[in-house]
Amino acid sequence: MHFTKFTVLALGTLTMAHPGVHEPNSYSSMAKRDFLKGARRSLDLCAEHLEKRGINDRARARRAAVFDAHKKHILQTRDTNKTVATNHKSSLDVTASTSESELFSQNPVCILAPEGEVGPFWVKGELIRKDISDGQAGVPLIMDGQFIDINTCEPIEELYWDVWNCNSTGVYSGVQSSMNGNGNDASNLDKSFLRGIQKTDSDGVAQFKTVFPGHYSGRATHVHVIGHTNAHVLPNNTLTGGHISHIGQVFFDQDLISKVEATYPYNTSTVAITKNIDDHVVEDETEDSASDPFFEYALLGDSIEDGVFGWVTLGVNVSASHDSDASYAAYLTSKGGVST
Repeated sequence: MHFTKFTVLALGTLTMAHPGVHEPNSYSSMAKRDFLKGARRSLDLCAEHLEKRGINDRARARRAAVFDAHKKHILQTRDTNKTVATNHKSSLDVTASTSESELFSQNPVCILAPEGEVGPFWVKGELIRKDISDGQAGVPLIMDGQFIDINTCEPIEELYWDVWNCNSTGVYSGVQSSMNGNGNDASNLDKSFLRGIQKTDSDGVAQFKTVFPGHYSGRATHVHVIGHTNAHVLPNNTLTGGHISHIGQVFFDQDLISKVEATYPYNTSTVAITKNIDDHVVEDETEDSASDPFFEYALLGDSIEDGVFGWVTLGVNVSASHDSDASYAAYLTSKGGVST
């Protein structure tokens, strides 16, 4: 069955249509800080529990297996929330024979602030699928996400991880807007590149094969994240019901971004790059030291063109519901798309 989309952008939301526009957040700064500090304390207490359950060991083994499948040379670096201007490149002297235990021993946790910014181009009703690259040009990216319940320290099984990002030249699929590539291209409504949903397994893990995002005006390079809980799968392979427990965005080390942006077709963009340190969402998400919205990553080959493997563990409050905060720009239906 072929699926298309229709936009539901109302006139009142057109002022937010540019991907770089900052959506207001009604959650107070004090409440956000209290949440992050409490969540960090909860996750600190989870560490021993996760280790005893063997969850961390399985996570390390899974990530190592993904790397081995590509039979590539790995280099690990990362950025942290403490300051995006600081270089946090790994001190490991990594070679082709470096052991898996060294490469995958770290298991950082990212806690995204409640009511994170969903952005203006979420498409509701995307398909459940693992490979969302859809032939897009750019640096291959494998994203591995693990979701942990901050209240129970248990992995969140059957959470549906909803992701989307722009392509190498800064365009989102699934929407038609003058502020998203060629606004006259109505065919973009029928495209789903770099968008999809995956269900987490018993270890709270889901994975995507995608393409490293490019950049557009006013925003640092990022991937959008929504976590759906208690949802059900329809016969057409889309979700219904449940609620949104998690909204946020995940970022990449600035050094990695620079390497990617030097390659084709990223380097064809004439739009100025907004760095992490200048991005309003990075600033919001790292307001408290508890939040670390950055991917750990490793290169999958000798050059950046061979691809990147990024992983992140996300602490989520599954009792939260942010459905009212998740406005969508388009909706995927089984009957085709109608542009408004």
